Amino acid sequence: MSSREITVMSHARPEETVGALRELAALAVAAGATLRLDAEESAKHPSLAGVAGIELDAAMKQQVELCVALGGDGTILRGLRAYARTSVPVFAVNFGEVGFLSTVEPERMRDGFERALAGTLDVLSLPAIELEGPAGSHTALNDVSVHRKVGGRVAELSYAVGGEEVGSVRCDGLVVATPAGSTGYNLANGGPVLAWGVAGMVVSFIAPHSLSARALVIAPDDVLALHSSSRETLAVSVDGRPVGEFAPEQSLTARFAEHVATLAQMEGSSFYLRLREKFGRLSR
Repeated sequence: MSSREITVMSHARPEETVGALRELAALAVAAGATLRLDAEESAKHPSLAGVAGIELDAAMKQQVELCVALGGDGTILRGLRAYARTSVPVFAVNFGEVGFLSTVEPERMRDGFERALAGTLDVLSLPAIELEGPAGSHTALNDVSVHRKVGGRVAELSYAVGGEEVGSVRCDGLVVATPAGSTGYNLANGGPVLAWGVAGMVVSFIAPHSLSARALVIAPDDVLALHSSSRETLAVSVDGRPVGEFAPEQSLTARFAEHVATLAQMEGSSFYLRLREKFGRLSR
C-alpha cells in the first residue's frame, strides 16, 4: 500500500462526485498515493469498489498527507473540524452553491490536485472560536449562534467583553463569527465582513428589537461573556449544527483561537478575489 494517504469526504449527493473521485484516484495512482474513504463515505460510493487508488472502509486517520473535501461549505467544515489542530491541509472542490471556503471549482480540480500532490499549493491558517457553557465545550470554525426556538419567545441577552458589560438586547438571538464565518449568518444579519487575516471575532444580532443594537468586532484577546435573561430555553448551534441548549439565567463564554485549521489555496488566491467571485456571481 502507498505510504502517501489522502482522506476523502463528500457531500450527500454521490452521483455528483463519483466521477471526480475516479479522476482523483487516477491522479493519486500516478503520484503513488491512495484515497481513503471511511465506512460512511464508502456506503455512498459502492461503485468504486476495486478502483485502483481507492481504499474503501478505511478507518479515519490523523496522520495523512491531505484531506480532500468534495462539496459545499458544510462538507469543507467537516474536513476542517476533522483535522483541526493538525498540519493536514484541506483541499476543497466546490460542489455546493457558494463554496466560499473552497480551494477550486470542479473545472480546475485536476490542476489543483496535481499541485496539492506536488506540495506547491499555498496554505492558509484559519482561526476558530472556543465556546464554553451549558452546551459543553465546542470549537467553531465559522460561527456560534444562540437563538430562540421555533415559536418561542423573544430572547433577552446581555453581553460583556473583557469583563466590561456592553449591553442587553431583546432579539431572536445572536451570532459570534470568525473572519471566515463572517460572510455567512453574520453577513445575513447585517454584520461586517472581516477579511481573512483579521484577528478577532464579530458579534451580530438576529432581528434585534432595538435601533441601538449594533454589530461589534471583538479584539482577539478579549473574552465575550453572554448571559440569558430570557423566559425560555434557547438553542445553541456551532457551524450550523445544533449542540445544546441555553437555559434562562445561564452564561457562556467565547474566545478567539488562532491557527486551528489549515486550508489549501491556489497560488494567487485572495480573500477579496474570492469575495468578488462568490458574491458577485450570485448578484448577476
